[in-house]
Amino acid sequence: MSPNKLGIMNKTTFEEAARLLCETGWLASRTAVFRKELLKHAALKRFTPGQVIFRHGEEGGGIYGLVCGTLTFNSAPPNTIPRLVHFGAPGIWAGEGCFITGEPRRGEMRSLGGAWMMHVPLHSMRHMAASDPRMIQDFAAISFTIMDTLIRIVHDLQMRSASRRIAAVLERSAWLTGRAIPLSQSDLAVMSNTSRAQVNSAIRDFEDKGWVEHSYRSVTVTDIESLRSYVSGEDLE
Repeated sequence: MSPNKLGIMNKTTFEEAARLLCETGWLASRTAVFRKELLKHAALKRFTPGQVIFRHGEEGGGIYGLVCGTLTFNSAPPNTIPRLVHFGAPGIWAGEGCFITGEPRRGEMRSLGGAWMMHVPLHSMRHMAASDPRMIQDFAAISFTIMDTLIRIVHDLQMRSASRRIAAVLERSAWLTGRAIPLSQSDLAVMSNTSRAQVNSAIRDFEDKGWVEHSYRSVTVTDIESLRSYVSGEDLE
């Protein structure tokens, strides 16, 4: 069953969710032994639109893997208001920091348009690591998948062109090509470090070129290749 079909179901099964997560993202890169052991401790959970999955400063509650739906990751330095940083795709996992450091959460994760997620509690992760210390490396690998994303985000934010920074945010949501990205122009402005007026102008330009379609509080990418070529053109100037 495809992620798209899962996303429109009122319910899904643990077996379907487990198969999807074993085929993409972090879990797909782990050994069959690790995947089997992890799923023994996992539970499938549903989150409604706007529901907080975990908050900054909370004590550890384990890791979450996105089966289907949409997520936002919000973060900021201590004593500042968390801002929208990233838009999660199916197969992404998060929440490993509490296991690695023993410290509270350093970010916030929300279900944007509703989501099905696989959850593995912190005590189960510790049990797995105690039985086989090599599994600590498996859990730590989640941090490196997130690091790769953060490196891409920093690179995109260093682009001189505001419209290319906006295009880069949309291009990072390429897995949603053909479906509406449920982000407002204000959200896109925060993620691209631009103004709402710059987002409005860029979206109109992209729409005129046939790269996107725009509606209230959402943008649909219709030509990802052209959008990607435009973003990469920054390096040639």
